[in-house]
Amino acid sequence: MRLEGKTALVTGAGTGIGAAIAHRLVADGARVCLVGRRQSVLDETLAELPVGSAVTVSADISIAGEVDGAVGVAVEFGKGSLDIVVNNAGIGPVGTIEDCDVDEWNQALAVNLTGPMLVTRAAIPYLRRNGGAVVNISSVAGRRAFPGLAAYCVSKAGLIMLTQQAAVDFGADGIRFNAVCPGWIRTPMSEQDMQAVIEIHGGDVDSAFALVSRDTPLRRVAEPSEIAGVISFLASDDASFVSGEILAADGGSTVLDVSTLAFYDRSAAVL
Repeated sequence: MRLEGKTALVTGAGTGIGAAIAHRLVADGARVCLVGRRQSVLDETLAELPVGSAVTVSADISIAGEVDGAVGVAVEFGKGSLDIVVNNAGIGPVGTIEDCDVDEWNQALAVNLTGPMLVTRAAIPYLRRNGGAVVNISSVAGRRAFPGLAAYCVSKAGLIMLTQQAAVDFGADGIRFNAVCPGWIRTPMSEQDMQAVIEIHGGDVDSAFALVSRDTPLRRVAEPSEIAGVISFLASDDASFVSGEILAADGGSTVLDVSTLAFYDRSAAVL
């Protein structure tokens, strides 16, 4: 197994992509510390994993003291080692820079950007020992603007630069930093997002997902497990010479020039 003997810390590990990442890392041989704010959902994920393969920590990653405690638990669980950090936790308040709530703006930056910095900073002394890997979960919204989602887009764009900055600053220590930018993934959080699509266009969650993915090259949304596989690769020695990379796992959506859709004949299903 590609991660045999390694210890990983995953934030936002209770649901969605984070839970899928935890499952995949354990399946690939890692011991995993599941970190999140809600103990109840962490316990649900833990119960799905093999006994002894994971441990949970309830922590707010925007609070330095709680982060230090979570990293300490991960290191203890790893018997003194920590090899992999996956910064997955994130929130997405709605609003433009004109109408967003300033407290929500600050909280998005605290969770989506400052949180990964705090987690990574606390983990670096341990990652440095054997040459570790950090994978930050950004978003296509960190590369392309999304209407009415200013705080989320800006914070995820910042996470991309944090990834590249850290790759430069700590490469000599043998620590690799990469970011993954998922597109639409079918998770409880994205299913809630689809309610806005339903309000405009009608239908149900399935038709909403079909609509948002209609013009992407693969014409579908992803399952969390598909993103988890990308994270496992970047965390493993198979990616030992990959650092500073910003990898889109978006079904090809960000390679498309939307202005060309005027040339698309949907009835013929060809450009």
